[in-house]
Amino acid sequence: MVFIPRRVYFEHAALDYPLGKKLWQHFKEQNVPVKLIGSHNRVTGIPGKDRKEAYLEAKKTLVVGVRKTLKFETCKPSAHYQLPLCTSCLGRCEYCYLNTTLGKKPYLRVYVNLDEILQKTAEYIEKRIPEITTFEGAATSDPLPYEPYTGALAQTIEFFSKQDYGRFRFVTKFTGVEPLLGLKHNKRTRFRFSLNTPGIINAFEHATPRLADRLTAAGKVAAAGYPLGILIAPVILREGWQEEYKALLQELKKHLPRDSQDGLTFEIVTHRFTARAKKNILEIYQQSSLPMDEENRRFKYGQFGYGKYIYPPEEMKKVKEYFSNSIAAFFPQAELDYIV
Repeated sequence: MVFIPRRVYFEHAALDYPLGKKLWQHFKEQNVPVKLIGSHNRVTGIPGKDRKEAYLEAKKTLVVGVRKTLKFETCKPSAHYQLPLCTSCLGRCEYCYLNTTLGKKPYLRVYVNLDEILQKTAEYIEKRIPEITTFEGAATSDPLPYEPYTGALAQTIEFFSKQDYGRFRFVTKFTGVEPLLGLKHNKRTRFRFSLNTPGIINAFEHATPRLADRLTAAGKVAAAGYPLGILIAPVILREGWQEEYKALLQELKKHLPRDSQDGLTFEIVTHRFTARAKKNILEIYQQSSLPMDEENRRFKYGQFGYGKYIYPPEEMKKVKEYFSNSIAAFFPQAELDYIV
């Protein structure tokens, strides 16, 4: 199902680009309210009589802008650099780290100057030759739901198909993969799916597809020859967690073609939160049952300077042993990229 925004704001400069003009015309024809603004970084007028309503309305607000900052951030541990195709996400996952970085109204942003973004990408690749440079397309968003409007993933995948020294990767919880299945990708894009147990999805994820639908989509992507990756995040340690994640791995194995399991990669991210995220989460989801007791966590500074609460060493040791052994048992040809 294609996402239809409740309102669309256009940065004036976006209408200087063909995609901006196309989107303006499209939304006007669809009777979606449109409005011109000065900057995609300063958006006012999103309604909301309280914190939760403002958050939910922001998730229905699309902003079309020009990405002026073309200095790419680093992206440890998954890639060398972030590739900024869009910002914010349709999903409303209680645990999302964007609750720390995007503020009280995390409106949805797409950028119309993709040619300029990809030109800068080529410059980053050129500087590191003969090293391979990897770019992450989902560091600040889930880009797949915007694809029917922007075509940004298709253009980026085809760009990287021609890059001997560049690689692209992105991760999604969504399932609208069909427009990308027939592309010439030359195996230079790793298409990854963010999965979790049904219990975690039902409790903490809102407005995202069910696990069964994600697994079906992953099977289609694997059959199309893309290198496939699985992100299991966040791993939440609660009673019976080992059994829950074992069932998840069993279901994944059933859905993937056997030949796609060679070269499969896994990334495991345990639950963590910041003080700012906790405050935001509890303002929006007052009854949230996310485990966010600081006394049960270890405080650690992250790569962007703010501190986060992570599981203590004894719990992390259990997680690392469990997933290292379980992934080796279910997917002996797969690579476990990291557990954090």
